[in-house]
Amino acid sequence: MVLKQGDQAPDFTLVTLGSEGPELFKLSDHLGEEALVLLFVPMAFTGVCTDEFCDISKKLSDYEALNAKVIGISGDNPFAQQAWAEKEGISLSLLSDYDHKVAETYGVAYEQFLPEANLIMGGVPKRSAFVIDTQGTIQYAEIQEHPKDLPDFDAIQACLKSL
Repeated sequence: MVLKQGDQAPDFTLVTLGSEGPELFKLSDHLGEEALVLLFVPMAFTGVCTDEFCDISKKLSDYEALNAKVIGISGDNPFAQQAWAEKEGISLSLLSDYDHKVAETYGVAYEQFLPEANLIMGGVPKRSAFVIDTQGTIQYAEIQEHPKDLPDFDAIQACLKSL
């Protein structure tokens, strides 16, 4: 099922690496004080994903000024995500959807990622963006079919300004 504006954001629990090691991030524990921007990307260490998260990392203060927290989600394991973040200077929170269940729940999982390259990798998340308000309602949803297409960050910020 593809989620859309007005839907309640499905709760999930994913792993992230904090300063003390692996930690659990439960969506519902982060509702109430600020909006959440969930950014799904296909894979760590790839050009477009790296460019997207490096650019967002440079603009995190813009999102904080709009009372929003930006969270990146990929199917990579948390240790690969940490190495990627350290290598590239990515400073937003990264969550590991290693089994692709959250991507499936949010309706953003590829059945087969890059079939033209004969890659058999189902479940890889499509590049997607969701803005979730403090009540847990999706206020913005964008799912890109092509992995090189970025979300409309101007529209995301306009949505945040309207909350």
